Parts: sequence; structure tokens; C-alpha cells
Amino acid sequence: MTDTMSGLTLVSHALCPYVQRAAIALIEKEVGFERRWVDLADKPDWFRAISPLGKTPVLVVGEVPVFESAVICDYLDEVHAPRLHPEAPLARARHRAWIAFASATLDDIWGFYSARDDATYDAKHAAIRAKFIQAEAALEGGSYFAGARFSLVDAAFAPVFRYFDAFERAGVAGFFDATPRVRAWRAALAARPSVIAAAAPDYPERLDDFLRARHSALSRRMAA
Repeated sequence: MTDTMSGLTLVSHALCPYVQRAAIALIEKEVGFERRWVDLADKPDWFRAISPLGKTPVLVVGEVPVFESAVICDYLDEVHAPRLHPEAPLARARHRAWIAFASATLDDIWGFYSARDDATYDAKHAAIRAKFIQAEAALEGGSYFAGARFSLVDAAFAPVFRYFDAFERAGVAGFFDATPRVRAWRAALAARPSVIAAAAPDYPERLDDFLRARHSALSRRMAA
């Protein structure tokens, strides 16, 4: 499968996990693309014109912008081999549901690192652990979500797991104590070349700086 429109540009923000999803899909499919970086704290007019929601990623295909990471990944899966979604409609729907679950987990992660008080911090820590217990039950065995085959669910969860590298550098642990299969999945994704290449080399330092600047319960722990 090939696209009839040439030239792909992935409009990106350095810390956006949804950008990483799209980049992983592009790299897995060995599709050439350029990166155009944007500062979401100072959005230029050209970006506002192509991103109605004011968010990254945006995939510009020729001159046509496509926004929202799930839409971008589905589009790429329709036009570029290899397929990263299952062929069967019900299995494909299940995978899309778990991609939405990854997004919900990112919401909890945001709540965790933004929590101003210890009670909210502890509640979000527990909510994230509960999410991973649910994911543990859904894993089919093997390195990835669906076993041996890498899928778009893996592309969605790989940026999720990156946050925990930063949390562990800050001495915060306990998220995966009850989920050995999720721990193994996280390790397999961290070693995947597409996952490594999806983020900038200085991503860990950028993320640590971002978390320290939150004036949150987590940033106080990082300072200590």
C-alpha cells in the first residue's frame, strides 16, 4: 500500500507523548518523514492554521494536515505496510479501545505529576497502579500487547512507560509491583528501535526539567 501524496511532515512538540505514537508508527513502517518542531507555549500562526485543536501531533501529507494521533496512526495503517492493527474487525476494535485506555492512563499520569497536595498525589499513584493491573489481565503473553507482533497499542503505550523512567530517577516507584507482565512489556518496548528513535536524544533531561518546574508534590520530592 502506498500513498499517492508525497512528502510527510510530522509537526511535533519535544515532550508530547502523542507525537511519539505517530513517530513510532512512521518508523515501524519505514516511511520517510521530516520533523517540524513547535513551541506549544508560543503557538505560531502557521500552526494554528493546521491544528484546529491547537495540539500536536499534526501530520502534513503533501499540503493536507491530519490532526489527532489516533487518526494519524489509523491513516498510516491504511496506506502503508506493514499493518499494525489486526485484520479482523473485532480484534481491531479491541486494539483501538486499548489505545483509548493508554490515553486515559496519560490523563492519570498528568494528574499525578501535577498534584499539588500529597492526598491527590497518593490517589493518582493508586489510580495508575490500578490501570496497570487492568492492562496486566489484557496482555496475551509474549513481548508485546498481542504477543510476538508489534501493534499500534504498543506504539500508544511506549510513550506512557517513558514517564516512569523519570519517576524512578526521582526515587518514586511501586507502580508495577503487582504486574510482572506489564514490567516485561515495558522493557521490551524500551528496547524497540522505533521507540528509541521516536523521542529526541535529550528527551530524558527535558522531561526531568519539565517535572521539576511543576511546583507539585512530585517536584518537591525531586528537589529533595
